[in-house]
Amino acid sequence: MDKLNILVAIELIVVFFSLFLSCFLLTVKTEHKLSNRLFASFLVLTAIDTSGNIFDFLNEGPSNFGMFRNLMIFLQLPTFYLYVLSVCFTDFRLKPRHWAHTIPFLLANLVLIPRFYGVNLDAKLDFLQKISSRPEIQFNHILLHVQVICYIVAAFMILRKSRRIYLENYAGASIASLNWLFQFTVALSIFYIIALAKNIFKFTAYPEISEWLKSGLIIFELIVISWYLFKALNHPNLFRTVDSKLKLVKDIVLEEGKSELAPVNENAYNVEYLKLKDYMSDKKSYLNPSLTIKDIADDLGIPVRDLSLLINHQLGQHFYDFINTYRIEHAMEILKDGSKSKVTVLEILYEVGFNSKSSFNTAFRKHTGTTPTEYRKGLKNSDL
Repeated sequence: MDKLNILVAIELIVVFFSLFLSCFLLTVKTEHKLSNRLFASFLVLTAIDTSGNIFDFLNEGPSNFGMFRNLMIFLQLPTFYLYVLSVCFTDFRLKPRHWAHTIPFLLANLVLIPRFYGVNLDAKLDFLQKISSRPEIQFNHILLHVQVICYIVAAFMILRKSRRIYLENYAGASIASLNWLFQFTVALSIFYIIALAKNIFKFTAYPEISEWLKSGLIIFELIVISWYLFKALNHPNLFRTVDSKLKLVKDIVLEEGKSELAPVNENAYNVEYLKLKDYMSDKKSYLNPSLTIKDIADDLGIPVRDLSLLINHQLGQHFYDFINTYRIEHAMEILKDGSKSKVTVLEILYEVGFNSKSSFNTAFRKHTGTTPTEYRKGLKNSDL
């Protein structure tokens, strides 16, 4: 089996996995239908882009459809970016203004109308024979490179903002999901950076390097799609989102003016802090795994804005870490209780408000410098 046939076989696997996962996302029962539809669209576009060797294997000669298929790559990252928005923010909706993301795709096709789409087969062949020197192709490559950089940066900015909003307002397990989406975006960024390098080498004196990178990209794409498929099948409701209308504390501080916060409202914050401490001790609301800052603010009769400033600004601690501190201290009390020595670590983490072992271990190590299991062993050894 020659190299081309091997690549076609790998492409077929990637296309199958992409389409299989897209069907799964479109049919699985979930509250996050928009997110699933957007990612399914991204996977279909990925399958179309990956099928280059398959398309060339089945067709002879250039065609308008073949060029149009190639240029659909301009829709991939905009679709992924919209997917990231839908995952991060619960109130995200597709709006007419989002059609602006198709502008690069339309431009890339428009510049090819005079000398490719609108000419006969012989003219198409002549155009492709000197494709690397054609200004239309050079324009499209520059446009694609700029698009990739802009959307990758924008995706990371959205993830960073949503993570900070989550830490300041929520105390559930979604942070692990946001971290995983960040990892997937990193993997996707690496893929596109290698793809850009491939395109650059394509127009140099070393086109063979471009071909090797192309082969490596197909294999890398198979690994990434398989990774996502594994995650999706095991966690069909992977993400919980945050409210995009929530403001970061640093923005609230800037709005109100830093000089006004400390001296003017110090007494009020002291009163609110005492109320908060008594509330946490009496109500033990931190045992609620899906607790939000709004839940506590409603119970205390304090505006969410003021409570957020108290915890995230005055106390210098994210709400997420603030709540986890109470959870870890409660877990430590259980671990110290000799009558509960038979209670497993898994049972303890659920009892104190966590709903994943990884987030519990991370928070416990951050608070104590050790894992729950090591902490319990240390207590036993000290009693001997």
